[in-house]
Amino acid sequence: MGQAEWARDLAKELLEQPLPRRWAHTRGVAARAESLAPILGQESDLLTASAWLHDIGYAPQLVDTGFHPLDGARYLRDVHQADDKLVRLVAHHSCAVYEATERGLLDMLNEEFDRERPELVEALTYCDMTTSPDGLPLEVDVRLAEIHSRYGPEHLVSRSIANATPCITSAVRAIQVALANVRPGGAG
Repeated sequence: MGQAEWARDLAKELLEQPLPRRWAHTRGVAARAESLAPILGQESDLLTASAWLHDIGYAPQLVDTGFHPLDGARYLRDVHQADDKLVRLVAHHSCAVYEATERGLLDMLNEEFDRERPELVEALTYCDMTTSPDGLPLEVDVRLAEIHSRYGPEHLVSRSIANATPCITSAVRAIQVALANVRPGGAG
C-alpha cells in the first residue's frame, strides 16, 4: 500500500462519520492533488497523502490546541511516526503561520515542525484553497469569500485568512502557472 492509500484510509476513519462535510472537502482536495502529478512527478504520492490528511486535526478525538494543522501533524508524528515531509506539509498547509499567530501558537508550530519545500506547500495550498467545503473545484477568491462568510468578520479564522490572502493567492497562481506550462501549447 502506498503512502496516499494509507493516508486515504486514515482520513476516512477519522473524518467520514463525525465530519461528513469535512470528509467531502478532503476527497476533493485529494482529487486536486492527483491532478498535479504532471508537475510533481515522484512527489505526487506525497502531495496526495498530505491532501488526504491536511484536515485530520479537526477530528474530534484529535483536537488538543484547537489549531487543526498542529493537532493533525502531532497525531501523525506521535501516533503513526509518519514521514517527516508529510507531517511538515500538514503542519504548514495553506499559510498556517497566519492562524498560528492569531492563536498565539506560532512559536510552538515552528519549534515542533520545520517548513517543507515551498513548491510542495504551494501545491497543497492550491489544492485546499481551490476546493469547496463540499469537495467541488472553485476559484480561490470564491473559496476565500466562503471562509469569511462561514466564520464571520471578527472570527480569528477570518482575520487569519485576511492576513494570509497574499500568501494563498500567490501559491495558487504559482501552481496555475506551472500547470499551464506543462499542458500542450501552454494553454491553461
